[in-house]
Amino acid sequence: MVHHHLRYHQLRKGEDDEEAQSLVDECGNAAYYKRTRPKLLSLIFLSLLSCCFVLAPCLFSFPLYSFGEHDSLVAEIDAKTTLCSSISNGTICCDRTAFRTDICFMKGDVRTHSSSSSIFLYSSRNTNTFTDHASSISGERKGSEEEQLQHEKIKPYTRKWETSVMDTIDELNLISKKEDYGTHHHCDVRHDVPAVVFSTGGYTGNIYHEFNDGILPLYITSQHLNRKVVFVILEYHEWWITKYGDVISRLSDYPPIDFSGDNRTHCFPESIVGLRIHNELTVESSLMEGNGSIRDFRNLLEQAYLPRIRSLIQAKEQKELSKMNEQQRPLPSSLELVLETGKVEQQLVHQLKKPKLVVLSRTGSRAITNEDLMVQMAKEIGFQVKILRPNKFTELAKIYRVLNSSDAMVGVHGAAMTHILFLRPSSVFIQVIPLGTEWPAETYYGEPAKKLGLKYKGYKILPRESSLYNEYAKDDPVLRNPESMVKKGWEFTKKTYLDHQTVTLDLRRFRKHLISAYEKISGHSHFRS
Repeated sequence: MVHHHLRYHQLRKGEDDEEAQSLVDECGNAAYYKRTRPKLLSLIFLSLLSCCFVLAPCLFSFPLYSFGEHDSLVAEIDAKTTLCSSISNGTICCDRTAFRTDICFMKGDVRTHSSSSSIFLYSSRNTNTFTDHASSISGERKGSEEEQLQHEKIKPYTRKWETSVMDTIDELNLISKKEDYGTHHHCDVRHDVPAVVFSTGGYTGNIYHEFNDGILPLYITSQHLNRKVVFVILEYHEWWITKYGDVISRLSDYPPIDFSGDNRTHCFPESIVGLRIHNELTVESSLMEGNGSIRDFRNLLEQAYLPRIRSLIQAKEQKELSKMNEQQRPLPSSLELVLETGKVEQQLVHQLKKPKLVVLSRTGSRAITNEDLMVQMAKEIGFQVKILRPNKFTELAKIYRVLNSSDAMVGVHGAAMTHILFLRPSSVFIQVIPLGTEWPAETYYGEPAKKLGLKYKGYKILPRESSLYNEYAKDDPVLRNPESMVKKGWEFTKKTYLDHQTVTLDLRRFRKHLISAYEKISGHSHFRS
């Protein structure tokens, strides 16, 4: 996962060297017409005159849009006034200014055509009445032809700078055609709400990318529609729908559509193709309608997972009750009942007073080799400790339940740190940062944690806490200057720092961080480090 981010970091630094492209292409490129040559020389003058009517809107009102790809243009526009914030009926508008993603808007008679990987927009012919009349006189049109007004191509995935992954994403054709030809195409399913079209391909399968490149951009793009939207998905996966169904149901009141698997023609009044993305695991309020934030997104997660958590609790209670009935234990005497009840109550009160620490455990690379000793130390400090080892099959509601009820979380840098989204604001998050991972650790989890309202602390390990300490000379730059070594590229970084490093915590040093976390949670200090 990290290599994509490191590469992105390097690309961003060189981004300003790119030449800015024109905001609007020449009208001849922005919208084109397929025409046949006039059969009669007497119509040449009439054709030239009709061209004036066709070109006039492009020269003066710019009804069709095709923007360049330079980020500096965005700074000149108000944050909430995007390039395609207002488009007329029968128009396709594509915003290609962002470094991370393209997004296109279609308004009018929108129809899917999965077999050709196309979405058609049948636009009004009113603005070209004179041209239509001239064409009918000259006999240019034929019933079997369809006249394209505009043709855009887009891959609706939020990592457009990363060629290797974008090459795996299906490309869509967005085509505007004449309305009168649209009457030849029927609608199998007619929707009265907009569509949002996106891909769940690419790096889907990695929890970080599923949230950062998919779920969060989907929230950013669709939340203003108040669930009155249909999601149309490319590279559709049933397991993805199962995994994120609770969240999807909070963003849309309608079942999602498998674009490639559903050959029916779906008709919509509007369509958004592609997703907007702000920053790593976050929502920028200044770019949102209604000033929505990452905390609002977390509230949505709460609403999404709460019903499932309640059912889990009820199922557990029912299981325990059934177990008690099966054992058929004799009823205790009054004295035994009083003593037993008092003992249980004391234990419960004692546990409730202890802050809950969740250790997000790893195995293999970047694992904490003395995790058991660290856990024991945390218990001695006063935490009740829960060890969590999620995998790609672990139900998210179950993970949410554990983290949402905790006061602190400890974990080593990696994709699993995405679960900070499940922590309550004001919780403590300690991220253990192995050698060579400081930049991605802080950028992709440290900074987002602060925006979530978490009390974040990055624990940067010393060379002696890394397994690499026993493999390299003490003055080797791999140990002493990891920042310079990661510049060698992704393959070196992955092999050395990500796949071939474990952590053995200096418990005396790490103890200070646990004590600090305990004091922040409990509100009092009585420890000596």
